[in-house]
Amino acid sequence: MRFLIHIFFLCLLFAIPHVAQSKEADPSKVARSINELRQELEKILEETRTPGLSVAIVRGDGPEWIAGLGKADVSNNRPATAETLFRIGSVSKAFVSLSILKLVNEKKLSLTDSVHKLVPEVWFENQWEAAHPVRVVDLLEHTTGWDNMHLREYAKDASKLGLREALDYGRRSRVSRWPPGTRMAYNNSGPAVAAYIVEKLTGQRFEDFVAQNFFSPIGMKTATYFPPAAAILTALYHLDGKTPYPYWNILYRPSGAINASANDMAAYLSFYLHRGTVNGMQVMPATSIDRMEIPTRTWAAREGLKNGYGLGSYSSIQDGFVYHGHNGGVDGGLTELAYLRNSGVGYFYSINTGNADAAMRIGKAIQAYITRDLQKPPLPAVASLPANASSYVGWYMPDSPSEQMGYFTERLMGMTHVGVENGRLLLTSLTGPNRVLVPVAGMQFRQLSDPIATAKLLTPNGEGEFIQLYGGTMTMKRIPTWIAITEIVLAVWIAWAWISVIIYAPFWLLGSIRKNFFRPAERVILGFPLLAVLSVVIAVAMALLVRSDANATLLLGNLTVWSGGFFLATVVFAIASLTSGLVLWRVPKQGIRKAVRWYSISAISAMLVSTAYLAYWGVIGLRTWA
Repeated sequence: MRFLIHIFFLCLLFAIPHVAQSKEADPSKVARSINELRQELEKILEETRTPGLSVAIVRGDGPEWIAGLGKADVSNNRPATAETLFRIGSVSKAFVSLSILKLVNEKKLSLTDSVHKLVPEVWFENQWEAAHPVRVVDLLEHTTGWDNMHLREYAKDASKLGLREALDYGRRSRVSRWPPGTRMAYNNSGPAVAAYIVEKLTGQRFEDFVAQNFFSPIGMKTATYFPPAAAILTALYHLDGKTPYPYWNILYRPSGAINASANDMAAYLSFYLHRGTVNGMQVMPATSIDRMEIPTRTWAAREGLKNGYGLGSYSSIQDGFVYHGHNGGVDGGLTELAYLRNSGVGYFYSINTGNADAAMRIGKAIQAYITRDLQKPPLPAVASLPANASSYVGWYMPDSPSEQMGYFTERLMGMTHVGVENGRLLLTSLTGPNRVLVPVAGMQFRQLSDPIATAKLLTPNGEGEFIQLYGGTMTMKRIPTWIAITEIVLAVWIAWAWISVIIYAPFWLLGSIRKNFFRPAERVILGFPLLAVLSVVIAVAMALLVRSDANATLLLGNLTVWSGGFFLATVVFAIASLTSGLVLWRVPKQGIRKAVRWYSISAISAMLVSTAYLAYWGVIGLRTWA
């Protein structure tokens, strides 16, 4: 659904592409007991209109708190309890990594095995396959270069599909856009292919393999990939906290379909805190848990950066502490599981709305509580700026989009200038928060409050200058200054043209009523740019309206009035823009006044440039259902 957000900001060309560093918790407001934390969380639920919450806090010596708060079912007034199943979304992906690692430990495969050799029947396209094959590890660390699920895949009701059928249905998203094992771009199909490898090597359905080898021995007694009885499952709600979503059968179940209770997730957290041991039984070797937490495949990881996305687990820095875990999101639900490895404490929460503010506040409240008496890791000493750091000064553009469909705006909104000042790197973004990076060692950097390195300057194989940020999960590529300035100027020019056409339209439309106020040729010249801009307004309005619908994914992922209307709106924009250029070229100069002509030349030229840009990135005639 991020594509809808891209469409909305297409008109504005301004957005915040990254989440700013969160503020530290106010010590005077940190809960000091479970009762105080419960009250704080209940207040957040009430203020954000979030019906229910599933929560668990676990320490090395056992669970500290397992509970459900609020309502699991608003219409039936059913409370959320520690037994209520919530949808944990992408937290499910770690079980794919655990399954693969189990087979690695049994010598049935290697993380470096070629995927094509293991499962040649699974289609994907990689033009670098000879030198850079897609390996099993790439499926789990999201370094295949594949696009994320397309809307067509999101919209497919997969309740009766097996994994092989699902992979055959959604094959077109599995195209490597750069050499595998270089950049990280999150996607849902990689873990699904890994899960299919598990099925092929074991002869078991993946969900049964996980239940037998992980759910049961870990003690996740009620966890399931399939729809459970309604009496133990939470409903998922829109932001109003009242309108429910239908149950979504994700096409790739291994990537995000698990339903689990707070009790289940408390047992799962304990499994990680005890490094794979449950009640004295070694379910997985500690070395396997260690391996999950460390990325190895991005350029930055191969050059020593150990922070980032590992095997279904990623590290994040919150208030100076380094957490491991994963989060998840489905329509109407958000989840987070995280733990402090060295401190022996972790937490899980899941809410039954998609309210990001509620999730953030809940996470911050729990983090503040569990770390209230912990000492923060010391900050590394600031090293000297590398001698060649100045060679990286310049303009950078995002180069590893998770969703290719929205890259036409992401590349503009994420444009960033890198400079050097007082021994630091200054990253100045056009639209998002600015960042200061201080050197740690070599070409590794960290933000001021980070206790570990999170960024790396790179010149891989002489391909140019790159920066991999956030533990290598975001790649920025240096571009020539003239290209950056040109694109910025063009973006401002196009924005001016679109806005001015809307502002100018009422004046010339009303003026056209007076026969002598606007000449016939002028009405024609001004009319087509207005039609072009109105088609964009219609496309944006349709995107915003459909986004608020409970069936938004179905409406865009299938051929409907909405998806078809969006397709037609983009086509009308292109036709109207091209026609306006043709009319302007053919109308004699004496047919229009000089001021109107020069305005029309500027506005129509901007329309033509934007049409060419959108056509290049596949937005014109976009079929979201294909």
